[in-house]
Amino acid sequence: MTTTKNSTGGMAPIASLLAGLVFGLGLIAAGMTQPLKVRAFLDLAGAWDPSLALVMAAAIGVALPLTRWARRRGRTWDDQPIDWPSATHIDARLVIGGLIFGAGWGLAGLCPGPALVALASGWGEAAIFVAAMLGGMALHALTVDRPGR
Repeated sequence: MTTTKNSTGGMAPIASLLAGLVFGLGLIAAGMTQPLKVRAFLDLAGAWDPSLALVMAAAIGVALPLTRWARRRGRTWDDQPIDWPSATHIDARLVIGGLIFGAGWGLAGLCPGPALVALASGWGEAAIFVAAMLGGMALHALTVDRPGR
């Protein structure tokens, strides 16, 4: 592994921490850490709560121009190259993974980011979701991402 000296010195970890804190606070403010709010968003036939759609639209509105700018620039703020994903096709693994993720999101009312924020903010019941998530990740690593497969 090679390392390069970045122009920010020791600021990259601090910038990452601040970005994570802002993201986590945004998830809390938007209600993404409240399973009942998420379930109400997914309940199209019942008491539908469209507020999370506004959160998603705002996130896209922020991310889209910044992503386009980053693609043109080709480097991070600390002058590291950006390794963009190269896959462009939709296959069965992607569809099945999306279905599993969506089912978990609908049943639990949480997805990984909000679950970690909920756990860190003291909501003990999120520990069950995080434990199941880590177990699923380990099972995936043992069965799908095995070396030589």
